[in-house]
Amino acid sequence: MSLFKRRRFPVEIILLYVRWYCKYRISYRDLAEMMSERGVSVSPSTIFR
Repeated sequence: MSLFKRRRFPVEIILLYVRWYCKYRISYRDLAEMMSERGVSVSPSTIFR
């Protein structure tokens, strides 16, 4: 069973969020802003989940 089953975003995007969050201790809001600059529209609450 995959941890990423039925997710809206590709696995690569999810892993990138997790890596940035863990390595740099960036807030969910900052992550959402950084990704929107790269063309991925997501809310901070989606990242939290």
